[in-house]
Amino acid sequence: MPDDPPCPSAPRHVLIIGGGASGVIMAAHVLMRPGTRVTLIERGARTGCGIAYATTDPNHLLNTRAQGMSAFADRPDDFLDWLHREGRAVCPDAFADRASYGRYLGQVLAPWDGTARLTILQAEVTALEPCPHGIIAHLPGHPALRADRAILATGHAVPEAGPDLDGAWSFGADMEAAGDVVIVGSGLSMVDQVLSLLAAGHRGTIIAVSRRGRLPLPHAAAGARPPPAHPPIGAEVSALLQWARAFARRIEAEGGRWQDAVDAIRPQAQRIWQGMSEAQRRRFLRHAATWWGVHRHRIPPASASLLQGALDRGQLVIQRAAFEGTEREGADRIARIRHAGGQSRRIRAARIIDCRGILRDPETHGSALIRDLLRRGTARMDPLRIGLSVDAASRLIGADGQAAERILALGPVARAAFWEITAVPDIRDQAARLAAVLEAQDQGTAPSFGPA
Repeated sequence: MPDDPPCPSAPRHVLIIGGGASGVIMAAHVLMRPGTRVTLIERGARTGCGIAYATTDPNHLLNTRAQGMSAFADRPDDFLDWLHREGRAVCPDAFADRASYGRYLGQVLAPWDGTARLTILQAEVTALEPCPHGIIAHLPGHPALRADRAILATGHAVPEAGPDLDGAWSFGADMEAAGDVVIVGSGLSMVDQVLSLLAAGHRGTIIAVSRRGRLPLPHAAAGARPPPAHPPIGAEVSALLQWARAFARRIEAEGGRWQDAVDAIRPQAQRIWQGMSEAQRRRFLRHAATWWGVHRHRIPPASASLLQGALDRGQLVIQRAAFEGTEREGADRIARIRHAGGQSRRIRAARIIDCRGILRDPETHGSALIRDLLRRGTARMDPLRIGLSVDAASRLIGADGQAAERILALGPVARAAFWEITAVPDIRDQAARLAAVLEAQDQGTAPSFGPA
């Protein structure tokens, strides 16, 4: 095992684990600063896609306008320019398809392809352990790698599909079947499944089962508003909701829309979350997270129109109920649901699709690496079990409460610390700040790292 101190003149080596959107954007921001080499490790065959952008369905659109999807905040037109070079005349306010965005991210690292500063490996890291002056990464089938720092960019913890329950990101199977389909959940991944079913000519009923029965709301025409000057940091959740509603009413009274108010609040969301106590965060997750989610994570007008059409003709039905599990009866699958009043129901379906969202317990659904970090005590679960414990400097916190100086977390992995850290605009800002801190640390002048 290598344990010699690195040569002072050697470029620092940053290992980025996960080659989806978070990993690629992080790699680009690190590589733009001199004196660093990067090894990007991705299990899949393509970089930049992850679960969100691996789709090939042109009906799956970005939920953010094209003008907001550059990988670089200081080059806001980068994605638009790429689309134009591809022969796509897309206006800044348009919602491009996600497959195109995946191809864009796949080319973000092109300036460093073939250079000594970038290595891309298709492999899986199963363990990280400290060594003198760095970190050792273990990859089955590959030699161990030593790096100065490792950055976890592994994205969302996604459960594996079962024999009777299909995964939210599996498309194509039985899409043209006439039988009924049950979708567990009514959020963004449900919208993807409905759009794919409709595009494939599905003739059966689509039943979306959700405890609250709320659907994502549509975007409106863009109307930028400045963020509120004094958000009530540390206030009770009920007071935060009252403040947000009052702010939205004021924006509407001035001729704007509630969408403008939510977009104005969003840059403050990390500060608001970090100002909450654990008890306040727990109340937010129980009582307000769904309300925030349907207003914050909106869908393009074209997607909303298709969804509403399916609702109007009765092909899409929303059931407010709890999902209790599946059964088999011959070739049919049975979904068991329970309504709020306690009434149970069994629904016979050709397919049952799990679209319950991304708040999954990493200890249960995480990768082999995440589970190993938890087992070793290098990482610990956040008290609310929505992710790993991470401090304001994006450092992983171990079972002893100490922050790991050489293992950092980016994007959805850091959700417990930042909450609003799953969309590209938030990820690119975190990546830029983290790259600046890494450079400053090497120079001995590291600033603090936290939300902007």
